[in-house]
Amino acid sequence: MAQSDLQTLVAGLLREIDPEPGREGLVHTPERVARALRYLTRGYEQDPEGIINGALFNENHSEMIVVKDIDFYSLCEHHILPFFGRAHVAYIPRGRIVGLSKIARLVEVFARRLQVQERLTTEIADNIERHLTPLGVAVVTEAEHLCMRMRGIEKQNSTVVTSAMRGAFQTNSKTREEFMTLIRPR
Repeated sequence: MAQSDLQTLVAGLLREIDPEPGREGLVHTPERVARALRYLTRGYEQDPEGIINGALFNENHSEMIVVKDIDFYSLCEHHILPFFGRAHVAYIPRGRIVGLSKIARLVEVFARRLQVQERLTTEIADNIERHLTPLGVAVVTEAEHLCMRMRGIEKQNSTVVTSAMRGAFQTNSKTREEFMTLIRPR
């Protein structure tokens, strides 16, 4: 098997940081890291449009729909270190709903890219808003960032919370409050 450019880069990285890059434990590391990085960033190969468009249904439902506690794993684009947590997504339909699993798949598509949490949250909200044209969309993500825990400030118990509110969630405080109440831990 020919060595990929990514494997070559990882091998070079190992030569820079390890005094014994040829030892037994590191021999296959470039190949393993290349495979892992491709897996962890597979969201670039996935089309969010195709995920949503394949599962839209006409439905006369006008109450809030919430999918909460969607686990996600991502890589911080600044340090290529993991951040992980949960996403909570809600929308108020306007004649169209989407299959519930598609919301979790949409979170996964955007999480499996080099990311910042703020963009991840916004991309999820923007995609739901664009494809469903609902009365409102709300997305809250809560995550732990290893770039804050393992290096730099080294704060072990910090959590980052970001939100994106659209439509009724942005303009109606009671709607926003209902959503925030529904996603609170039990």
